[in-house]
Amino acid sequence: MQIRISVRGLVEFILRQGDIDNRIHTSAENAMLEGGRIHRKIQKQQGSSYHAEYPLSYNIHTSKYDLTIEGRADGIIEEDPVIIDEIKGTYKNLDHMDEPVPVHLSQAKVYAAIYLIQNSLEQIGVRMTYCSLETEEIKKFDYTYSASQIVSWFEDVVSKYRVFADFKAEWNSICTNSIKNCPFPFPYRKGQKELAAGVYRTIVHGKKLFLEAPTGTGKTLTTVFPAIAAIGQGKAEKLFYMTAKTLTAAAASDTFQLLRRTGKLRFKTVTITAKDKICLSKECDCNPEKCPYAKGHYDRVNEAMLDMMRSEDNYSRDTILYYARKHMVCPFELSLDISLFADGIICDYNYVFDPFVYLKRYFAENNSGEYIFLIDEAHNLVDRGRSMYSADLMLSPLADLKEMLSGAYVPFKSHMTALYNQILSMANSSDRPMMLETIEPLVEMIDRLSSSMSSYLDDNSEGPFHDEIVNYYFELSRFLTIYDKLDDHYRIYQEWDDKEGFRIRLLCVDPSLNLGACMSRAVSTILFSATFLPIQYYKELLGGDDEDFEMYSSSSFDPDKRCIVIAKDVTSRYAMRGPEQYEKISEYIHRIVQKRRGNYMVFFPSHAFLEEVYDVYLSKYAEIDGAQVLAQGSNMSEEEREMFLDMFSEGNNVNLSDLINMEVDIEDDRIVIGFCVTGGIFSESIDLRKDSLIGSIIVGCGIPLVCNEREVLRHFFDENGRDGYDFAYRYPGMNKVLQAAGRVIRTEEDTGVVALLDNRFLQSSYRSLFPREWNDVETVTTQTVNNAISEFWARLSQTQD
Repeated sequence: MQIRISVRGLVEFILRQGDIDNRIHTSAENAMLEGGRIHRKIQKQQGSSYHAEYPLSYNIHTSKYDLTIEGRADGIIEEDPVIIDEIKGTYKNLDHMDEPVPVHLSQAKVYAAIYLIQNSLEQIGVRMTYCSLETEEIKKFDYTYSASQIVSWFEDVVSKYRVFADFKAEWNSICTNSIKNCPFPFPYRKGQKELAAGVYRTIVHGKKLFLEAPTGTGKTLTTVFPAIAAIGQGKAEKLFYMTAKTLTAAAASDTFQLLRRTGKLRFKTVTITAKDKICLSKECDCNPEKCPYAKGHYDRVNEAMLDMMRSEDNYSRDTILYYARKHMVCPFELSLDISLFADGIICDYNYVFDPFVYLKRYFAENNSGEYIFLIDEAHNLVDRGRSMYSADLMLSPLADLKEMLSGAYVPFKSHMTALYNQILSMANSSDRPMMLETIEPLVEMIDRLSSSMSSYLDDNSEGPFHDEIVNYYFELSRFLTIYDKLDDHYRIYQEWDDKEGFRIRLLCVDPSLNLGACMSRAVSTILFSATFLPIQYYKELLGGDDEDFEMYSSSSFDPDKRCIVIAKDVTSRYAMRGPEQYEKISEYIHRIVQKRRGNYMVFFPSHAFLEEVYDVYLSKYAEIDGAQVLAQGSNMSEEEREMFLDMFSEGNNVNLSDLINMEVDIEDDRIVIGFCVTGGIFSESIDLRKDSLIGSIIVGCGIPLVCNEREVLRHFFDENGRDGYDFAYRYPGMNKVLQAAGRVIRTEEDTGVVALLDNRFLQSSYRSLFPREWNDVETVTTQTVNNAISEFWARLSQTQD
């Protein structure tokens, strides 16, 4: 077995110490990005004895594995003695720096030890070169070590890492053997074996697979199982299972648990939970004076990891919290560290794709690895990708900060005022949206303010309005980082937002290039969804190319158990909305639920539309139907969401803490109707099986509201030879419709009605987007819907009898 670790990774893992402290190192990321330029400039100024970016590698052979420590020294100076030069860019005031950052010096010492050993030297020098990124002033720290000093120190560092490497090698053998003996846990359903084979084949060929797997095909298991098999065959080392929602992540974790339980799989997985959702302190403030888990975290975290590694295979949220409390460490940072010794990582898209959140221990500096990416509900990645690679510069936060600091002295005040005046003049130039060809002068002002704020923060870890200054500094840093990514896939515009005021937007219209670059860090990527229609749209915007694979998994669901109707005498077109349509929609709901008592969800284009129909139905039909009617709120808490879903199993003895696998039989004499928003929290991911939900009534085509951003998208795709309306409105809207429809049919045992209440669904432009299993759709009116629904339930009863 081969174990590789970078020099930097080694020293940061073994030699870290002290506290987590969010009051310092605010500009570390910017310094790293800007530092590359400084590196090159300093290196070019050196003489012929200076060898820049010198590759070094050290191999340790053991009976169970080979350990390779590798990296590039910034410079090797051929003098007597030889000097290892490590260059770091910083925004700190060099006059206040009395010694190097310990981890920086340790990195240089590892390079020095490797070079000394490989060249049989008696002594070696180490130079830490710090360069101010503002003034380009340089400060050097020089050290000399004998062979015995540096080798002894290096061997001690390696021996501490060997504890983890030994475990990793031993675990690899256990894991691999268990994979070889782990069977698929159930008899294959229709299409499942072909789906699993397609996933495995894609991984072997190192491609991407765009997989549409209808609801009920078991796509989580059928993608996870072949990915694990590929790891067992040495095709990859680690898999990342990415999701857009917490419930989906729980389903993935349950799948790994299923394989452990039924197939005795030994495969370590970690679920990464957002910092604010796993923090053990009252306030999520990583300040060692406020958080006991941040205080001394790095002194204890390696012991916590060893304890977990030796005791657990499933590093779930609860498991991580247990060991965090036991060892008094930060649970979020523990989850990131333990991921290094996990075979699978379950996480949000952000941790792989977001340029500000991605896991730097895996993907820093465009690093790649022997990874498999499994991307669940990948239709969500289009909008998430746009969001991750876009940035806004708002006027109001700058105005607020300027007002706060009006009576205080801060060295960046003149730069702040200049930027404020520039943005204000742009805001006053027009109250209409305006496309911008260039904002270079503005960016130069942002850059000057950002640099000045960075220097201030490096010298002032506390003080008045410190948090507000830090927050705005990060806003500027984000804007500058995204600005550096601008290419033909972006558009720049300014607008007045009703809620947030004036802003300048860097909109990533087409995220395919950025997403594709991230996916290239893996051996293979499997993107799957129940609603990948049309698949070419998703393939184009999610970074696919002509060589990547597409696959459609046929549904195992019996179409006779499902009734789909389209109402031809009602519409949700904006111009047609009014009492007549609200009345007609309410009548449809009444007629449908009267034919079979049970649980239904009705999906609307917006909260406003929902409320109009809700009022009509409540006043005219709810009492007649004997229905309990619920309405989705605009900002529901986790507790309120659970209470809402709780109503769909009232009167039944069921554990609601795990809503993913809710399988209950509802009392026959109840009608519960949930009024929800299409594309909202209840139209995706929830899994109400069997009689928990027997009807999904969808009002409208899900088309997003017309806004500046959608219009920018439409024009962009029109200009690039695509149908702009389809790409900006129709396809995203139809995806929401299909997701809402999918709430009804979850398993082979489910039965139910899907009613599409909008005559636009009869148009070929929409019918062409229906899943292929929707081949028996019936057209109805308020006068004929009774018969259609009655006949469906009657046929179903006869079949079941």
